[in-house]
Amino acid sequence: MKNYFIIITFILFLSLSTVSCSKFLDKMPDDQLTMEMIFTDKIRTEDWLASVYSSIPSPLWGYFKEQGYNIMGDDITIPQEWQPYGWKNSYAYTMADWSPNSGWGPNYWVELPKRIRTGLVFLERVRVIPEDGLTQEYVSQMKNEVRFLIAYYYSLLIETYGTVPFIRHTLYDTDASAEELMIGQTPYDEIVDWIDQELKEVAAKLPAVYSDKNDWGRATSVMALAIRAKTLLFAASPLFNGNEDFKDWKNEKGENLFQTDYNPKKWVRAAEAHKELIEAAHSGGYKLYTEFNQDGSIDPFMSYYNMSLKTFSSGNKEIIFGRPENSDLNGFQSHHLPKGIGGNAGMSVTQELVDAFYMENGIAPIIGYNEDGSPIINPSSGYVENGFSTAVERRTTAWSGGGPSNLVNGDSRPVTMDGTYNMYCNREPRFYVSVIFNEAWLGVANRRIEFLQDGGRDTGHTFDAPQNGYNVRKRISLDVYPREGKHTFQPGILYRLADAYLSYAEALNEVDGPSADVYEYINLVRKRAGIPDLAAGLSQGEMREAIRHERRVEFNSEGIRFHDVRRWKLGEKFFNTSLYGMNFLGSKKSDDKNDSQAFYKRTFYKNRYFTKRMYLWPVPQSQMDINPNLRQAPGYGG
Repeated sequence: MKNYFIIITFILFLSLSTVSCSKFLDKMPDDQLTMEMIFTDKIRTEDWLASVYSSIPSPLWGYFKEQGYNIMGDDITIPQEWQPYGWKNSYAYTMADWSPNSGWGPNYWVELPKRIRTGLVFLERVRVIPEDGLTQEYVSQMKNEVRFLIAYYYSLLIETYGTVPFIRHTLYDTDASAEELMIGQTPYDEIVDWIDQELKEVAAKLPAVYSDKNDWGRATSVMALAIRAKTLLFAASPLFNGNEDFKDWKNEKGENLFQTDYNPKKWVRAAEAHKELIEAAHSGGYKLYTEFNQDGSIDPFMSYYNMSLKTFSSGNKEIIFGRPENSDLNGFQSHHLPKGIGGNAGMSVTQELVDAFYMENGIAPIIGYNEDGSPIINPSSGYVENGFSTAVERRTTAWSGGGPSNLVNGDSRPVTMDGTYNMYCNREPRFYVSVIFNEAWLGVANRRIEFLQDGGRDTGHTFDAPQNGYNVRKRISLDVYPREGKHTFQPGILYRLADAYLSYAEALNEVDGPSADVYEYINLVRKRAGIPDLAAGLSQGEMREAIRHERRVEFNSEGIRFHDVRRWKLGEKFFNTSLYGMNFLGSKKSDDKNDSQAFYKRTFYKNRYFTKRMYLWPVPQSQMDINPNLRQAPGYGG
């Protein structure tokens, strides 16, 4: 094994935008170096470590375009005309055009094992060189970082494909036999058990935070516990716990790759892991990000707004796992914003997400849909869909996204202005921070949004306009103005404390029903969101639905919803449906259903499709052709 490389050529695809963080991650390796040259030099050793970090996905541009999770889910939609511009694969998924020959850019099946191998080389080769700053303590830390990354990459693999070939910490020689290399998939639960144990061990050896802010983004103990807990949550969820659809999926040895009997102990395990995570996070100083009004009350608008924008070093201790450097932030921000200020404008929030946000009183306004797509309105919510407001709606907040400064009244600022469609009035703060709707305030242009055709500055008969009447405000600073080249820095957030709270509540509800702890952790999130606590006395089933609804709203447009729907095994319900919105062709400020020019009426936008096999990614056909011991995921043939 010692001779598996004599000379290695680095093809690491690294740049400042894809490397995790830390001062040492800003350096690039030389083109050709012997292993001895690499691991007897501190800078080159750190360069190698940087390469192990390099496959952490970007939760900003990556989750929209490369991985595509936001587009594949039901929070955000794009025009079909965007396909030739890098959106082909994510759009194809929404059309159920998904097969072993589909080209998915990140290609985890191929790319993550490369990164895992890079990590295994590091673990075998890294050495203590005290005179060069590679002390035993630092080397041990770096090795534990790599152990975290390897386990994290395996967690991504099984989240995506269900199961993959797996041998613990084995680094094959480059001249290893085909028999050694061509192995089949390992049963899912074996990989989960290894990830669980590995990350628990690593968490005991890594710091909860780093004293040097330049090290933010490197693996921490809390990060390890988060990925461990998330992996166990997936393992307990319906997709991987008692799924009869996998009963005939066996590896080349004839072993079942999944146990199809439901195991309630998996929920216990997930709940315990999340409790450990939360306790460790609190001990390490992590907390929900909150800002306060002058009277000491929580400002839910500013809290939710800056939760996505503030860095860890600026006080955003909610971020448990983040990326400080993300590719093309300017492009990411521009694609969310209206055409009239230089945005790309075709990326739209779905009407179904608009409907999901609660009212100001914390009650859901829409409880379902009729066959014709019309909403079933919750009469207890106070929701009014039709007509227009006659007055400015103000709330106590420092958030300036709802109207001009001349409408500020003391500590109260506008969240909607007079003449706003009633659908958008009296909604919870997260709605206003997440959605750009017609006649919302566009502060950088000092005007209201204009989505009406035939003169509206933020639309037009083009695919670079909001096809269903909305744009996306979530995670975009109010100061971003693409036309004038004004963009802001923001961190990429892969996991935050609110996820730990709601995941713990979900797992605990499956174990014990709606206990006091379940209510406590959901209500912590709702309190920060500025809405009342959940109603008491919910049944286990009612609480399950409440948690799922809360997750959809809290994590909207963050790439989490897609995987939630997958693990809940609800793709046929949410991903195989008709999408609606406002009338793209509308040129009148009217909600007259009989007027073809009325903008404010629910209008069919397009169908999207989903089939049962799409819960898992298929093994790429090129890999099936290479390795005869692989077995294709159910529904994809082979």
